[in-house]
Amino acid sequence: MTNAHKDALFVLVKSLSKSEKRQFKLYVGRLGVNTDAKFLALFNLLDKMKRYDEKVILGSGIVKKMQLSNLKAHLYRQILVSLRLNPVNQNIRVQIREQLDFATILYQKGLYKQSLKILDKVKAIAIENEEKNIAYEIVELEKIIETQYITRSIPDRANELAVQAKALSAQNVMTSKLSNLSLQLYGMMLKVGYVRNDEDFQKVQQYFEKHLPKYQLEDLGFREKLWLYKAHLWYSFLTQDFLSCYRYASKWVDLFYEQKEMIYLNPVFFLKGNHYLLESLFYVKYSSQFKETLDKLETIVNAKDFPKNDNITSLAFLYINSNKLNLHFLEGTFDKGLYLVKIIEYGIGKHKDRIDEHHIMVFYYKIACLYFGIGDNKTCIQYLKKIINNKNLKMREDLMCFARVLSLVAHYEAGMDYHLEVQLKSTYKFLLKMNDLHAVQKEMIKFLRNLGDIYPHQLQNEFQKLYVELKKYEDHPYEKRAFLYLDILSWLESHLQNKPVGQIIREKAVALIR
Repeated sequence: MTNAHKDALFVLVKSLSKSEKRQFKLYVGRLGVNTDAKFLALFNLLDKMKRYDEKVILGSGIVKKMQLSNLKAHLYRQILVSLRLNPVNQNIRVQIREQLDFATILYQKGLYKQSLKILDKVKAIAIENEEKNIAYEIVELEKIIETQYITRSIPDRANELAVQAKALSAQNVMTSKLSNLSLQLYGMMLKVGYVRNDEDFQKVQQYFEKHLPKYQLEDLGFREKLWLYKAHLWYSFLTQDFLSCYRYASKWVDLFYEQKEMIYLNPVFFLKGNHYLLESLFYVKYSSQFKETLDKLETIVNAKDFPKNDNITSLAFLYINSNKLNLHFLEGTFDKGLYLVKIIEYGIGKHKDRIDEHHIMVFYYKIACLYFGIGDNKTCIQYLKKIINNKNLKMREDLMCFARVLSLVAHYEAGMDYHLEVQLKSTYKFLLKMNDLHAVQKEMIKFLRNLGDIYPHQLQNEFQKLYVELKKYEDHPYEKRAFLYLDILSWLESHLQNKPVGQIIREKAVALIR
């Protein structure tokens, strides 16, 4: 039996809305001969299934085992054709591609003049909407047609197309170089997280400087600028330069507000840009602008004219709820953020086919921190176990490391001392394996390991010693990353001042408000 998540056809069928299913049946039924077609019967069977089971399909008598693979492939293609015809999916990019297909068909029939007329019109639309890859394809087809049908109205037509092709090619090469750099830096962030030492920093810096192409900002179009700002943003995140993150995330989002039509053509990039702007504001603790940016994003996403599809809905859920959690962390209002847990748990189940494991684990870590903030350490530990027990080491290593450190602290706070020794050994070995044992973590583990030898009346003094030691690293270029995952200093202050950790963070937030 194939796992439902691994059978592409079943996942596609289950992703269809009621209106999309209805349209598919209308599309299939446009020809009477299709009403009893095997692929339609297979579609109806898959639609009724709660989980994919090949035995049920073969037992239905619709298809023999040898024919099943071909029938599934045919059904998959028919669903995609139906979705392509759906007005919901008819964005500018699809419309341009469709017109290019029409022009190609006309060319193949020898109707050169009609083909060129369509190409000239759609090329202008492509360039206007920053679809330069398709625009280049259009120019290349125009060049092919011009070699067979010479237009008399423009004598220097060949030269004009050559110049246009060269300009578009140069722009596409620039976009490709910048997008490659951005993607590689993003990959580093997912794999390792923030730079951990001088060696990491030098490696990232050299890679960035070597692969950043030379450019003149005034020569760049919307798409080239977008990838340029993304590359700078990921470099800034990796090196923990959060003011620089804020600057480039702002430039990214401003690009869309300067050309509002691009919001509707590239809603995914618009959502991502706002998410990284919010993340930057969170790290620089700019709470008033954080709330303003989050409210503005939610208003735009909920507007009637904002594009709607499964991918956009999943991303909007991910980014908006992640940043709503961050707002509660920023203000120390952990108890007020608990309502988000059910929303997030439901959303993870609903969008699990479109949200990668890394982002789900980040949600679990944030929820764990939420419960830690209100003192519900046992629930905190439950969510951390979801990360710690995850054997997929391809996800962000630093997240896994700090999940274990927070688990140690939560076990101590929950009075689960009988688990602490095993946890300490396990965490210590894991951090060594990940090459992620740094000063803050060493001090934390040393403190927790020595708890058994400390008398109750000495505890306050030991907390004070640890606080003084860790305070040194608050602004350290590499060690400060520990405080991005777990506000150890506020936790220690809560013990020293005998106040809940949420109250300590709220007091800090009021002092920093701007």
